[in-house]
Amino acid sequence: METIIKKVNKSDIDKEVIEQAGQILKDGGLVAFPTETVYGLGANALNEEAAGKTYAAKGRPSDNPLIVHIAEFEALDKIVQNVPEKARLIAENFWPGPLTMIFNKSDVVPYGTTGGLDTVAVRMPDDPIARALIAAGGGYISAPSANTSGRPSPTAAEHVAADLSGKIDMIVDGGSVEIGVESTILDMTVEPPMILRPGAVTKEMLDKIIGEVTVDESLISDKSTEPPKAPGMKYRHYAPRAELIIVEGDSGETVKAIKQIAYEQVRLGYKVGIIASNETIGEYTVGIIKNIGSRENEKTVARNLYKILREFDDEEVDYIYSEAFPSEGIGTAIMNRLGKAAGHHVLAAGAITKLQKYRSIVFVSSSDNCRAPMAAALLRRQPLLQEYTVCSRGMIVLFPEPLNPKAEEIMKIHDIVLAGHETTAFSEDVLNEDTLVLAMEETQKLKIKSEYPQFEHVYTLCEYVGGEQEIPSVYGQALERYEEMYDMMKAYIIKLAEKLNEEAKH
Repeated sequence: METIIKKVNKSDIDKEVIEQAGQILKDGGLVAFPTETVYGLGANALNEEAAGKTYAAKGRPSDNPLIVHIAEFEALDKIVQNVPEKARLIAENFWPGPLTMIFNKSDVVPYGTTGGLDTVAVRMPDDPIARALIAAGGGYISAPSANTSGRPSPTAAEHVAADLSGKIDMIVDGGSVEIGVESTILDMTVEPPMILRPGAVTKEMLDKIIGEVTVDESLISDKSTEPPKAPGMKYRHYAPRAELIIVEGDSGETVKAIKQIAYEQVRLGYKVGIIASNETIGEYTVGIIKNIGSRENEKTVARNLYKILREFDDEEVDYIYSEAFPSEGIGTAIMNRLGKAAGHHVLAAGAITKLQKYRSIVFVSSSDNCRAPMAAALLRRQPLLQEYTVCSRGMIVLFPEPLNPKAEEIMKIHDIVLAGHETTAFSEDVLNEDTLVLAMEETQKLKIKSEYPQFEHVYTLCEYVGGEQEIPSVYGQALERYEEMYDMMKAYIIKLAEKLNEEAKH
């Protein structure tokens, strides 16, 4: 089958394209189309054979119910047994929009559409292309997400084509969707009504309109033998090909934990993806890092979630590590989808970060223009089992200066470039509980310990690695003396790397 792909502008809808797509639906075919949430795979909801085609194209389990999409409220009367007053209030406030309601079905709705259930899920989308297509296709269009079952839902037509091209009759390309996660599903057959899937219409929003609304906290586990009452309840959904792991904790701990795991996986040769936020993206140093959006505006996170998961598929990563988001408002929907995509594989950031003793190593010399920056550069060259932030500082720095010319020459001889280095004065801002300070001389160590008595992790480099003498200052001496100092420094740094790696194993 060759899939027809037609572009349609939301602000100037091509009626001929919509009529063509509508006729395909009336004839029992399949048409993918945009909604404000994700792209849907449309079929005639009242045609059991069409429902069967939907399941076949997606590879979807036949007990996973489809949502029937309508374009006007009056269309409910034909497909449900009764419409409770609360449902009318909800429709007045949230239809058209990203909300699905579950009712007891009428006989006109085939069991093929409802997954064998006596209930039917119904939604009235807000997207103008969707509304036009529903009307053109007969008024009742079942439309699960237009993707291969279990994969990240499509938020653009190219996502649909990647999964379903050659399996469906037509794709109506209306550009990127607005919301990016599927609709809220609210069960109206129970009292009080119950949210079975969170979405952009939140519990708080519903509570204001009809009073108490409950939430199915557990949903249905992947191992359940019970038929799911709504899409997305039973089966693993939204999953990328890579293993996705969510890391949970406060922002600082989460970033540290993801950096730690990602560094280890990259060191072992794996390709790693990291889902970061606008507020944290600059803190990551290894892996393929993607900005999912801002924590200040979690709608951007929802909009980008599936797109990013698909991008990681395209880049063939082995592991994806994602920050967690607060389960409030639309964040509840975000975490629901992330949890499903990860198979509920969640790690506690604190349990990971406590395994690494030091995260920052600061080398200190008198003026930060020779020994300390040389030591920092040498350590960065070592094969370390854990990631460290490595820097240098000087005890007496009145203004920024470049690297000592002889030190720079020695480093160039050994293929280490330190161009652009500027001296920086030692200050309290580098001292954290996971910082290791290594001074070149005892005098510098004692001065730091006297000024910051509460800080414990201060040593000379010689002392820490069990050397026989301190790294000497060779300021003003011949280049040969700089070379000798470099050789001693390199030997100490190799011992330091070995010690850090040994600590990392325990």
